[in-house]
Amino acid sequence: MSKIIIKNASELVTCKGKAPKHGKEMSDIGMIKNGCVVIEDDIIIDVGSTDDILKKYDENEYRVIEADGKAVLPGFVDSHTHLVFGGYRADEFSWRLKGDSYMSIMERGGGITSSVRATRNTSLDEFIETGKKRLDKLIAMGVTTVEGKSGYGLDRETEIRQLQAMRELNEIHEVDVVPTFLGPHSVLPEYKGKEDEFIDYMIDVMKDVVSENLAEFADIFCEKNVFTVEQSRKFLSEAKKMGLNLKIHADEIVQLGGTELAVELGCASADHLLQASDKGIKMLSESDTVATLLPATAFCLKEEYARAREMIDSGCAVALATDFNPGSCFTNSVPLVIALAALHMKMSVEEIITALTVNAAAAVNRSSTTGSIEAGKKADIIILEYPSIHFLPYHAAVNIVETVIKNGKIIGEKNERPYIK
Repeated sequence: MSKIIIKNASELVTCKGKAPKHGKEMSDIGMIKNGCVVIEDDIIIDVGSTDDILKKYDENEYRVIEADGKAVLPGFVDSHTHLVFGGYRADEFSWRLKGDSYMSIMERGGGITSSVRATRNTSLDEFIETGKKRLDKLIAMGVTTVEGKSGYGLDRETEIRQLQAMRELNEIHEVDVVPTFLGPHSVLPEYKGKEDEFIDYMIDVMKDVVSENLAEFADIFCEKNVFTVEQSRKFLSEAKKMGLNLKIHADEIVQLGGTELAVELGCASADHLLQASDKGIKMLSESDTVATLLPATAFCLKEEYARAREMIDSGCAVALATDFNPGSCFTNSVPLVIALAALHMKMSVEEIITALTVNAAAAVNRSSTTGSIEAGKKADIIILEYPSIHFLPYHAAVNIVETVIKNGKIIGEKNERPYIK
């Protein structure tokens, strides 16, 4: 049996809870000064002040981690990524710097369509090899659970191959990978004007995805010139009938009504939301659908950020994620997300931590087992090299995670690699 005690933490952040935190609740991160955590095997069995905890346990029976002068937090959850893909689009980034819009690039054959060509030519082994490297970088930044989407195949064979790669990565890598089927991610030129036909095709592909147990979630890009609200409703409703949980890319570029649809269908999360309406925000605040905001994407696209402050003040449950992908946001930098949320989205450090832990866990249906430091949950814990959570935004866009514990196993300490089982 693996037994670990983390003691004397300058700040121990628990984020205690098994459901998404709304509004003002996001500021309550359950801080314990001089905190202590007891881990046995892969489970947290006790949490409290060091003085109280050490009265109950014999330190000689445990591996003791001295966390004096360090902050201890739940492992981060990156609840929106496009982890598995082929090729890159650095040239398009340069086009955007010259003033080309994301939609104009898509319309001339770039964007997702460009990634589709490269992804279809990428083998399963290549997906796995690059996926391992990407997960290594994520876990080094404290990410212990990550969601990954398909959506760069747009055909049966490649969509399934992307999801197979994620299943394999989940088995061989320490990071938990939550798979999402995003078949309706874009409309290829041959389906322009035949989007309804494409939705029917992807519903048919989804039957194979479900029969092979390759995904937990279904997702769709509900956006002008992509898929309408009605097409999105049809696809997601069919996904729900097949037993998949739901996500949606909503109101990123224009205000279309995807946010409202997310609440209507009971989606676990509505993501992007740069153009979410006042009505949509109000509906989110009255639901358990998590508003997953992706500030690094707005940063890379030079767009206005989602209205995080208004959402939180209205009572929404907000999560943050990287949106790591080959086109609009080729970064998996959690420290950058933290800096942008603090500097440009008016979020407090406490709200940011909640958004990257228990709320992000709720966005992937994991909040009952991870996302907080409390008895009975998985021992997914990170230790910072500084004594306070306030160093997270202060040391802007710099990784300050010193130690990563995943499922009760110390798998990442500075200067140690790899993170593979």
